[in-house]
Amino acid sequence: MAADEMPTTAPSGPAPEAAASEPQKHGNRNGNGQGKRGGGKGRDRGNDKPWGEKKRKHTGFGSAKGDVPDKREQIQRNRDAKRRKVIAEEVQGKSFMSISFTPEEIAAEERRPKRKVAVLIGYAGTGYHGIQINHKEKTIEGDIFAAFVAAGAISKVNADDPKKSSLVRCARTDKGVHAAGNVLSLKLIVEDEDIVDKINSHLPDQIRIWGIQRTANSFSCYQACDSRWYEYLMPSYSLLPPQPHTFLGKKIHESAKEKGAYDEYLGRLDDVQDFWAEVEKNDIEPILAKLDPEVKAEVLRKLHDSANMELEEDSEPSKTETKQDADTNKMEVDAEETVKVEPSGIDVEMSEPAKESASEQAPAPDSAETVEGEVVAKAPKAEKELSPVEAALRDIKAAYVAAKRRYRVTPARTQRLQEALNLYLGTRNYHNYTIMKSFKDASAKRHIKSFEVNPTPIQIRDTEWLSLKVHGQSFMMHQIRKMVAMAVMVVRCGAPVSLITESYGPRRISIPKAPGLGLMLERPMFTEYNKKAVTLEKDPIDFAKYEDKIQQFKDEHIYRRMFEVEEKENSFHLFFNQVDNFRTDYFLWVTAGGLEASHERADRVEKVPKALQAELGDEADGVVEIGT
Repeated sequence: MAADEMPTTAPSGPAPEAAASEPQKHGNRNGNGQGKRGGGKGRDRGNDKPWGEKKRKHTGFGSAKGDVPDKREQIQRNRDAKRRKVIAEEVQGKSFMSISFTPEEIAAEERRPKRKVAVLIGYAGTGYHGIQINHKEKTIEGDIFAAFVAAGAISKVNADDPKKSSLVRCARTDKGVHAAGNVLSLKLIVEDEDIVDKINSHLPDQIRIWGIQRTANSFSCYQACDSRWYEYLMPSYSLLPPQPHTFLGKKIHESAKEKGAYDEYLGRLDDVQDFWAEVEKNDIEPILAKLDPEVKAEVLRKLHDSANMELEEDSEPSKTETKQDADTNKMEVDAEETVKVEPSGIDVEMSEPAKESASEQAPAPDSAETVEGEVVAKAPKAEKELSPVEAALRDIKAAYVAAKRRYRVTPARTQRLQEALNLYLGTRNYHNYTIMKSFKDASAKRHIKSFEVNPTPIQIRDTEWLSLKVHGQSFMMHQIRKMVAMAVMVVRCGAPVSLITESYGPRRISIPKAPGLGLMLERPMFTEYNKKAVTLEKDPIDFAKYEDKIQQFKDEHIYRRMFEVEEKENSFHLFFNQVDNFRTDYFLWVTAGGLEASHERADRVEKVPKALQAELGDEADGVVEIGT
């Protein structure tokens, strides 16, 4: 007990024998027989002034000395000071989460009551730096918060800080990630019957408010959510095996023969084991046959070099290989331009929002420059005249991309993928599927309720897509993308699906994370809350009543963007090209040698080659699923 909390005088009261006869009760620790602490003058605990005067705050027994400021007011003052400092110093007065009004405007506004609500939303995340509002970046919540203020759902006095409205998100999504359904909980002014339409009128088409529902004052969408559905879309050519001339392709063949498992390996590849041989014969050899012998030799040498990218010990690719990799990527883009085909079936011509999305997802092309996030056209550069070797390499790359897009998955391949996904069901240890978690970390255990691939592919132009849907209680950073990559790697490389079960063990392996382009939050679930909502006379939180609008929104604003960006950037093709071509043992767990054949990282902070950081997700630069 601090000195200033001790009584300054000896306690007064009855004689000791009288006190002893008194039953022991709360507050009789000083022997005063009056059931009170701190003396016998009728003073309450913590009050050293006569009745009628204001009580002082204190933090322990006895009396507090001096004035104690109101804690709530002090917290608010500190928060306001910090917010003003960030706005003034870090964003030069241009905040995305603080809307200022003059004292006159605030005073003139009619004060109306706020109600705790759940706001059901959907958005295409392209062009946004995730959902979570912040001062510095354009976010989904930033635009929604501004729309709330503009529609009068948040008063001007509260427009400078979202925390004043108790804003909470159900699930966080990172840069470029979409959500057909997500939920915000906060206090809004919802007296207007057409408040949803008013808010939507202040939002871009790629963000929609589906509905607003009254909730109990204690409701938090983050705490009340008991599970979440995600969808992942990918081209079916992702299930094609690595090309035989790539580093990983060679290692798989060599290991299968060495371990006496070659026939078993070929059996798992069934209908795709001859795919690349036919492409070489029908698509590549005719291109090579037209070349002069010297040009042909140089083309084959460059193809071989680009398929074997050596990583140096200092974690950097060698200068030669860096240039080759850059040349390869450029050729992939050049190749993409040569394999465009006319739309068939669904019309997905490039829309204006999608053009914006492409500029956000990838570096601006040579014909444009970026000014404050906007792509501004500039005078086109004269096209470089290609040498015979460069022209041949472009044509060959184009042929490989076109061959992949022609691929149509068979029911057998889809079924094998489903067998792999089934091994995720139940509670598993996913320490290998995220970052900064060890095998013994209890939080690495997550429960998956279902993980299914739709057996009916989606045909968009010349590319076939597969839809995978996962339902789980919660997910860690990169977990879904690594789960998808692990299952796909097992299937495409002809490995036993039991590798997935082995990945739950203590050995640390490196699993790449699939492109974030295909990930979408389908919707959060509030099963337990909805049961209680009936007794509270509140409506359940249910997206089903908006199903038609949500499906239309997904088709027009989410799926379209995914397809357009993939067609423009070849995201999945480049991802697997990187994984297959690096000369590294990080991913050799997919060979017949199993987990023991791959690099085992000593700890989570072990330095890895920079060229692999994007694939592994060590820089936490992908979809952030913490708290989802």
